[in-house]
Amino acid sequence: MSATAMPTPRSTLLPYGRQCVDEEDIAAVVAVLRSDWLTTGPMVEQFERAFAEFTGCAHAVAVANGTAALHAAMAALGVGPGDEVIVPAITFVASANCVVYQGGTPVFADVEADTLLTDPADVERKITPRTKAIIAVDYAGQPCDYEALRAIAGRHRLPLVADACHALGGAWRGQPVGSLADLSTFSLHPVKPITSGEGGVVVTHDAELAARLRTFRNHGIATDFRQREKQGSWAYEMVQLGYNYRLSDIQCALAASQLRKLPGWITRRQEIAALYDAAFSGAQTLRPLAVRAGASHGYHLYVIRLADGVDRSACFQALRAEKIGVNVHYAPVHLHPFHRERFGTGPGLCPIAEAASQQILSLPIFPAMTDADVQSVIDAVFHVCAASAAGSVVT
Repeated sequence: MSATAMPTPRSTLLPYGRQCVDEEDIAAVVAVLRSDWLTTGPMVEQFERAFAEFTGCAHAVAVANGTAALHAAMAALGVGPGDEVIVPAITFVASANCVVYQGGTPVFADVEADTLLTDPADVERKITPRTKAIIAVDYAGQPCDYEALRAIAGRHRLPLVADACHALGGAWRGQPVGSLADLSTFSLHPVKPITSGEGGVVVTHDAELAARLRTFRNHGIATDFRQREKQGSWAYEMVQLGYNYRLSDIQCALAASQLRKLPGWITRRQEIAALYDAAFSGAQTLRPLAVRAGASHGYHLYVIRLADGVDRSACFQALRAEKIGVNVHYAPVHLHPFHRERFGTGPGLCPIAEAASQQILSLPIFPAMTDADVQSVIDAVFHVCAASAAGSVVT
């Protein structure tokens, strides 16, 4: 159809993301419900082993959600009051809040204009004697420039954490996401690459860090109930302050079943992205974000950036009216009221992120989308963007 023709209206909302749950997943959960262990049982270990193998890491630690994964990573690294941790400005608030939970201060780095990934040059500019760690965010599902970030971290003797919650199933030059940083964190929320309902995972090659993570997720207690059952002991010791961040066997059964299907789902996400790329190539009113050569993009999100003169708010409302469930990821974290009031951040701190945040839209992308679904998004996007650019009322 033409760029300005009225698209065929959809009858149901197409969300920006959605879980895929099949009969195998349901059977896996039911099997655990019929077993003796609903939590701290064998399915947790089975899922952790499978996840570690998938991400190319020695250790995986399952936790309650992606935020808990970030918090556990900060605790394992010993972040505390007086410490600074560098975080990119374009991310979900949890990437910065995990630092605050430990009494530290998030220091916001800008992003690359074409990818919206963490900008290594600005990371290095923000390092001070108080810097304790660097958190890089694999925005939308694309791995950051870990070669540059590792070099910076090495020069300053800092641990590098990957917030890879968008990027499970992605890779950089054949190395899987999860193996690229000292600690990598993942989310198992329903819109993420795989789900356990709610859940998270931290992976690492470091056995000592893995042990700290396991203790932290279990109230700071050095052993869990199943370990004490094996030992025939009731005694336990709390060795540090921790949290109840455990993930149940029920949830791990669902996640383990989903993990087996992830390669096919990533392939479908990449196919959908390729259809979008082909349609939007050369468009005057928008452009997709760039993909770095050597990156295998996981496409948790497909993000477009609208051209100057295209009203993002009007396009958002018009697309929602046409039942295209677009979203915005994200407002810069340093501009949220909490961070402005607590840390004195404000406009001008990360100008590239601030400008991009006014122009970006996330389009629907999930494995169950059909090619017809994709075309309906393309048609609607062209229609509303063209109308906005022409100064017409977007309908």
